[in-house]
Amino acid sequence: MRNTIFIYITFFLLLITVSSPVKAFEEQKQDSIRISLLTCAPGTPIYSLFGHTAIRYENPERNIDAVFNYGLFSFNTPNFILRFALGETDYQLGIQPFDHFRYEYEYFGREVRQQTLNLTADEKRKLVALLQENSLPENRVYRYNFFYDNCATRPRDIIEESIEGTVKYAPLLENGEKISFRELIHQYTPEALWGRFGIDFCIGSEADQPITERQMMFIPFFLEDAYGNGQIIDNDSTRNIVQDTQIIVNSGTAPDEESTLEKIGAKMSPLLTFWLLFAVILAATLYGILKKKGLWGIDLIVFGLAGIAGCILAFLAILSEHPAVSSNYLLLVFHPGQLIFLPLIIHDVRKKKRCWYLVLNAAVLTLFIALFPLIPQRFDFAVVPLALCLLIRCVSNLILTHKKKE
Repeated sequence: MRNTIFIYITFFLLLITVSSPVKAFEEQKQDSIRISLLTCAPGTPIYSLFGHTAIRYENPERNIDAVFNYGLFSFNTPNFILRFALGETDYQLGIQPFDHFRYEYEYFGREVRQQTLNLTADEKRKLVALLQENSLPENRVYRYNFFYDNCATRPRDIIEESIEGTVKYAPLLENGEKISFRELIHQYTPEALWGRFGIDFCIGSEADQPITERQMMFIPFFLEDAYGNGQIIDNDSTRNIVQDTQIIVNSGTAPDEESTLEKIGAKMSPLLTFWLLFAVILAATLYGILKKKGLWGIDLIVFGLAGIAGCILAFLAILSEHPAVSSNYLLLVFHPGQLIFLPLIIHDVRKKKRCWYLVLNAAVLTLFIALFPLIPQRFDFAVVPLALCLLIRCVSNLILTHKKKE
């Protein structure tokens, strides 16, 4: 009996002695794995103006250095333009060698900063498993949403899911400070004036509502800032989210891919362009009044283009899944009615008859311009000369028909 007990005790001690180094070795292997958040500087194309986020996975034991990238899409997707307008653009998670990823950003001179995550061995295992599950063919595609579900929010959410504890992000706003989606867009489009005008034109009043700090993280640089001094709170212990930070791709001189037309367009801002357009139409309108000519050809162009723009805004407001496009006060100026009633406008102008639609249109445009600062939506001021173009064409035709009656 004593010999049996001695054998059991010896076997138990041997098991502990053997299993401990194995477990320690496994933990050491797991500690050699490094998972990092990559934040990439903006590029020239409009879809890259806000930077990019990806996750880097390094496993020296298996000679793996890969990037999990939630920002992949293809312009060759069937009906891409229509799907994009409807807000039905699908992005997907792709995995690529880090060397390929780095070469692309080096070529375009876009800086890449790396934040190594301070995760435990179990958290690393869980995160890698989640990323592998996300990369499966049946899971990799997702419905892209610029404000709420994009290449920055996806890495944030999956990292949170792998962490055992609560993530406390670094504050992004001063006490009492408020910011909106539109203000954030303006921060990152200071030189892309036409791109910013196009975005401002399409998004409505919802984009001017205050947002939370978490919502700000749809822009990669705010996610990077939130991680920078953020912490993980697990029971009574606290640790930093980021272990260390380094620049892995330095910004350089990007190849000059802009055409001459694009360079000229960059200097001609929307505001300057549309004030020049207004000056031309004003001069033509004054000439028409002096010569008592309706100049219906100008009306065909001005109201026709305004109607086409209105159809786009109405399409976005009614059918699109894009966030913050449903309540757009620019529909007071640019609406389908400008196109629908265009035949009536041209007919009455040519016959020099007073057009009831022009009377109504002039009243709405006058109110829009007069109450411009009070409307609960922030507009690009470049829409004012466009509204004035429509207004003076309405007024000039009403003046000519009034003179005829006299």
